[in-house]
Formats: sequence, structure tokens, C-alpha cells
Amino acid sequence: MYIGSCRLTFRLHGNDSLKGKRQVSRSLIERFRQRYNLAAAEVAAMDEHQRLVIGIACVSNAYSHAEEMLDKAVAFADNHRSEAELVDVERAVTAED
Repeated sequence: MYIGSCRLTFRLHGNDSLKGKRQVSRSLIERFRQRYNLAAAEVAAMDEHQRLVIGIACVSNAYSHAEEMLDKAVAFADNHRSEAELVDVERAVTAED
């Protein structure tokens, strides 16, 4: 079993409220769940207006499949047309017995 995880950090230009941040967060998280069947949640910087950190995870029986799923999610996040600019990506795929 392979577990893929990724931490995506976004900069929210011009955002001045937590309400605005939550709208962007909910939209991205829902799309990761629906389009890519990934677990997703806001994982850090909860009280910062212009920084959003989302964690995503997947489980697969093949290393290459886990990598592919994360690749697609990161590409989506990078090309997502919103006020959220992807500024950092941390990712890992680990093998579990």
C-alpha cells in the first residue's frame, strides 16, 4: 500500500477576511474531493487572511499511481483560475505494509 500526501500553500492576493478565505478553501477542497477522489482539508494558517494551506492525501496499490494522482492535483491547483496563487508544494509517497 502506498500513501501519497501533499501540502499546498497558496497566497490569496487582496483577501482581507476569513470569510473570503473560507470561500476559496471550500471550493478548492471540494474540487480535490470530487474530481480526484482525494482526502483534502485546510491544515495550517487557519487565522491568516492571505495564506491558505491545504493538505491532500491518497491511498493506492502502486507507487506510480499515487504519484500520478498527486501530479494531477498539483497541476489543477497551479492552473486553478481564482485569487489563490500556488506558492509552495511539499509532497511525499510512502510505502506501508
